[in-house]
Amino acid sequence: MELLEKYLDDPNRDQIIAREMGWTQLLDGRDWTQEVDALLEEEEEEKPPPPDSFEDHSLYRAAFALTVWIDHMFDQDATLQNEPSAVKLATHAALASAKLAAALSGEDVDEIGMTIAYLKRALKAITLSMDAAAALLREKRIAAPQHAVLLQRLFQVRDGIITLIGEYRCEWRRRFGSEGFRG
Repeated sequence: MELLEKYLDDPNRDQIIAREMGWTQLLDGRDWTQEVDALLEEEEEEKPPPPDSFEDHSLYRAAFALTVWIDHMFDQDATLQNEPSAVKLATHAALASAKLAAALSGEDVDEIGMTIAYLKRALKAITLSMDAAAALLREKRIAAPQHAVLLQRLFQVRDGIITLIGEYRCEWRRRFGSEGFRG
């Protein structure tokens, strides 16, 4: 690093550094560019494909399927579209799906804190959807079997969010210790 800093602006920088480091093979005047480029291309080919997008994550798929199921429920009973509890259910289920997308699409793995924040927001939205589902049953706007299926889907998403929050919190503690963590 010292040599690089010392000869940074020198037009013969590479040759000087090679001589100082004892890299005689670089001093023989041979053009290594093609060989280096070929090695770099091989490394690029060997790289695994980029991580799957958030759309491929099973939790996001479950949350998205939940919103589709709720939309289908609205299609079967158009009066639900004007029912405040049903609107709350649909809105917060969609919001949870969006927050999950934000949490799972983070390109920067160093932003664990932000990912946890998005997951907490998704958890809150799913919890509000669960409250709305209970209200719909109480108001007799949906039947008990329909409510059971809805709850199963809501709990599936909720449990997945809780599991992910736990995983990210463990990673946070591993990286930063428990001092930087406020639950």
